Amino acid sequence: MLVTHQERPWSEFQLPGGGVDPGESPLTALYREVFEETGWHIARPRRIGAFRRFTYMPEYDLWAEKLCTIYMAQPIRAHGPAQEDNHLALWMPHERARRELGNPGDRAFVARYCG
Repeated sequence: MLVTHQERPWSEFQLPGGGVDPGESPLTALYREVFEETGWHIARPRRIGAFRRFTYMPEYDLWAEKLCTIYMAQPIRAHGPAQEDNHLALWMPHERARRELGNPGDRAFVARYCG
């Protein structure tokens, strides 16, 4: 499983992702965010579900409710390192991801869809 490790504001393993920019479709955002955070291009994304979570966003100094949409996709090719600061792309066995991903929603989807 392709994950990212973000060092700041706290050390955490995450599924690649992020926000949808104004005027951008959710799928376009998915391709962009995966590339920015991992350096990989993906193909054939398939939406497998969504969940809500509340989290502190230190860059904005506020608490936010996030709607997290989870996709499974095929990795195509790495085009270099992650473009986003403090992100390192890692391949991790599903079993380890189920234990180490930073938020419970991500861990639940890995447990449900990856055994």
